[in-house]
Amino acid sequence: MTEQTIPVTVLSGTLGAGKTTTLNHVLRESDDRDLAVLVNDMGEVNVDADLVAESSDISTEEEELVELSNGCICCELRGDLLDAIGGLTRNRDFDAIVVESTGVAEPLPVAQTLTLGFDQSDLDPTEFYEETGIEPLENCHLDTAVTVVDTHQFHEAMQSDEILDDDGTKKHLGDLLVEQVEFCDVLLLNKCDLVDEATLTEIEDTLEILQPRAEIIRTTHGRVDVDDIIETGRFDFEEASRSAGWIQELQEPHESAEEEHGVTSFVFEAQRPFHPERFAELLDAFPENVVRSKGHFWLAGREEMALMLNVAGRSIRVAPAGNWIATLPPEEREAQFEAYPELEEKWDEQWGDRGSQLVLIGTEMDHESIREHLELCLLTDQEMNADWDTFEDRFPTFEIPDEDEATEADAPEQDGQEEIGLAD
Repeated sequence: MTEQTIPVTVLSGTLGAGKTTTLNHVLRESDDRDLAVLVNDMGEVNVDADLVAESSDISTEEEELVELSNGCICCELRGDLLDAIGGLTRNRDFDAIVVESTGVAEPLPVAQTLTLGFDQSDLDPTEFYEETGIEPLENCHLDTAVTVVDTHQFHEAMQSDEILDDDGTKKHLGDLLVEQVEFCDVLLLNKCDLVDEATLTEIEDTLEILQPRAEIIRTTHGRVDVDDIIETGRFDFEEASRSAGWIQELQEPHESAEEEHGVTSFVFEAQRPFHPERFAELLDAFPENVVRSKGHFWLAGREEMALMLNVAGRSIRVAPAGNWIATLPPEEREAQFEAYPELEEKWDEQWGDRGSQLVLIGTEMDHESIREHLELCLLTDQEMNADWDTFEDRFPTFEIPDEDEATEADAPEQDGQEEIGLAD
């Protein structure tokens, strides 16, 4: 990648956070920059693109504004996104490109698309790419990932039961908000004029733990210094992928001291399995002040496969997290020991690497109380000797992966996550 390639900024944020307002402000304040804009909207009519055109001098006629409608650029419109980026960079030598994603888009797959292009294994080449062979990203690079957060609705969004429809894919509002926060370089806290100072500071403390790497900037009506989000050089895919607060907490476990606004985190670890019914009951009534929880766990009766817990606001999801290393053939197990020497330190003679490791992030959490409730969900000494298959198990069932995989706490999420409302 050369200095001559065009920097691309991606604006993410839930519906109503202020992405279009921020974009219009940037266009008005970028007199010395020749910007191109790509606007994504889920509807057949791209309302956001119309608002951008009405509020600035930018236009589709001048090939400065591209609309991608009736779909989302984080999934079904990825190929269209690449074609549009390729078209912009072939036709004009812009100073920068700004991509405003739809309110239901997750920034990580968008970043993958703008980093890997058509090299993604699950992305079919478009007709244009097959005919020309032109690499759409050869003249540009992803420079900055920005997430706009609605501070006025932050707590309501995190605790909301609202389910968003992304062209048939259901997304929980709180979970989407966390995904957008955990993968970005810059966090714009918008609508700060509608929130008091104490609440703003509490939100900042929460976001700093969820995403320690991002620069946090307060804004009102989307007014941000253009240099803070355009051509910053902040984006690094590998660093962004492993910068979420829960990953860092798992890598360096510690119990954070009680902050002024009570935003803390801690790691729960156990070397015996959860009782499926008691753990289900705990998740039915999971503390609302736990903003984020993630990690792998061992469920009694599921000795082949580790499970992943993913809690974001009111959204609770469970997914397969790969087979336990203890289930691998001896030669493969030894290869894992060589690659990860720390595994042998926690290796149990009977159960191997089976166990649970969960990060919990929240506000005003009673660490000891939550820890005690989790410990009560573990099998007792008597239950350890019982027939685990007789325990009631309401958790989703998953197919064992075709390829044996070691369970790593910071591994990317696999497909097949299921939203669970166990009380139902």
